[in-house]
Parts: sequence; structure tokens; C-alpha cells
Amino acid sequence: MTHPTPSASCVSQTSLTASIGNIKTVSSRLIRKEYPWLAKKYFYNKPYFWTGAYFVASCGGVTVEQLKNYVENQEQPKQ
Repeated sequence: MTHPTPSASCVSQTSLTASIGNIKTVSSRLIRKEYPWLAKKYFYNKPYFWTGAYFVASCGGVTVEQLKNYVENQEQPKQ
């Protein structure tokens, strides 16, 4: 099973925390609109879709292709 791994590059006057919050808010709204049954089935009709947590890493000196290759070739967690 692969996990979605979005990557972004931007220059903004908005703080990183606010930008992540905006992305989560908008994507939650779009997902709930497009797939309303997911909220009922998996999220128990709670008013939130994402948790408050997020992870950000900087990858200076590495190309996007190298980063994608690294992520795609990680070992899967042992179950």
C-alpha cells in the first residue's frame, strides 16, 4: 500500500502553519463534497477530516526526482 506524499514549493507571506491549515481545510471541504459517504462511514460525521498534526521536511540540494525516487523506494513497515 502506498501513501500519498504531496510535495510543494512556494514563497509565501503566510506562515507555514497557516498554509498547512488552509490546505487541510480546503481539501477536507472538497473531499467531503465529492465523497460524502466517506464522512459517514469512516469519520462518523465528525466536523473534522484531518488531525491537527503535520510533518514538514526540508531537502536542500536534492532534486525533486531524487526525492520522489527515495520516497517511492522506501521499505514498507513490517506488520
